[in-house]
Amino acid sequence: MALTGRTALLAALGSLPVGILAPSWTGMLAVNAPLSLAILCDYALAAPVRTLRFTRTGDTTVRLGDVAKVQLTVTNGSRRRLRAQLRDAWPPSSRPAGAEPSASRHTLTILAGERSRVTTVLHPTRRGDRKAERVTVRSFGPLGLAARQGHHHVPWTVRVLPPFTSRKHLPSKLARLRELDGRTSVLTRGEGTEFDSLREYVAGDDTRNIDWRATARQSALAVRTWRPERDRHILIVLDTGRTSAGRVGDVPRLDAAMDATLLLTALATRAGDRVNLLAYDRRVRARVQGRTASGDALASVINAMASLEPELVETDARGLSTEALTNAPRGSLIVLLTTLEAAPIEEGLLPVLPQLTQRHTVLLAAVSDPRIKEMAASRGTVDAVYEAAAGAQAEAERRRTAEALQRRGVVVVDATPDRLAPALADAYLALKTAGRL
Repeated sequence: MALTGRTALLAALGSLPVGILAPSWTGMLAVNAPLSLAILCDYALAAPVRTLRFTRTGDTTVRLGDVAKVQLTVTNGSRRRLRAQLRDAWPPSSRPAGAEPSASRHTLTILAGERSRVTTVLHPTRRGDRKAERVTVRSFGPLGLAARQGHHHVPWTVRVLPPFTSRKHLPSKLARLRELDGRTSVLTRGEGTEFDSLREYVAGDDTRNIDWRATARQSALAVRTWRPERDRHILIVLDTGRTSAGRVGDVPRLDAAMDATLLLTALATRAGDRVNLLAYDRRVRARVQGRTASGDALASVINAMASLEPELVETDARGLSTEALTNAPRGSLIVLLTTLEAAPIEEGLLPVLPQLTQRHTVLLAAVSDPRIKEMAASRGTVDAVYEAAAGAQAEAERRRTAEALQRRGVVVVDATPDRLAPALADAYLALKTAGRL
């Protein structure tokens, strides 16, 4: 039995002897028989909690930063009116689900045999699966002097997906892709292009593209146009090791890499290419394979990355290379979203890089910290000069690492978190333009 604040108020107003505040409820109830009887009757008339039935409906997925709404339907299966306070417990706002306390508490009045629906609003603050905890109900008697309390487990899961903030860049990248496809401009022939159509020669066209046989059959010069080959294979490899846990500003490196992955996936699938995903540190954390439709591929990648978190271990570069070679058919584009720190690259990636570059085109994308550039530009005080020296040294080391990769045939993209996604998309389009993909 739970006594309510109304009972305490009666005691404070003097309606109850001081003895009612004794530690033992049995002793307390014996002090004032009429009030004790009223409390017991009120408790007896409260609707039972154990007979309540619950069902859930609502959102099962939500993008990080958006709001999810989960409905809870309560059915009163008893013969008494339910007067209750209900708490639909989810992790609080300081934890991942982000259910505000005021949004998860509800007051209910349900007639016997009737039902009512309440809505809990969630504001997720992290990616991943967020599970409902228990539903606690406090059922009051008609007088509000006593209440029954119990809880039920009503399972529900809301998957919080990556936000895909770089979606705003997709229209401009698709416009460039349409140009590459020959719809609005002419391409230059390369290894990764195939014949598209014939058209009349105009000043500035490459004379190597003149089709002399077609020209002989008509009165004007005819040139061939080329478009990038479709159905190419792209393997995106997310490094989920310790370096991905570092934060650049307010954004973890892994989250910035995920956003770039989503933009590249959306663009490449619209270009007719096949995109696979591999998340790896010392073992495979996520894998997406065999998706051909644009919408299916993007949805699968988003879903696979939702629960990814950085692992505080050193990435096994040899294992990563083996997995990449296993999952990518020959001639693929392998996109490594990892770090440009000298030690992990020199000790881990460089020794195994020849195995990748011999069979595939390799593109490495890394998140740079804009704070380093700010430090390198610092002047005016002794502390600022030391900061500038440290920033300049970090920038020089990063350039040396990038140059070492480029000498081995790797395309390097090094950009800040807000620029990484469009820069990676531009690098992909440049490879298509050059016929390397």
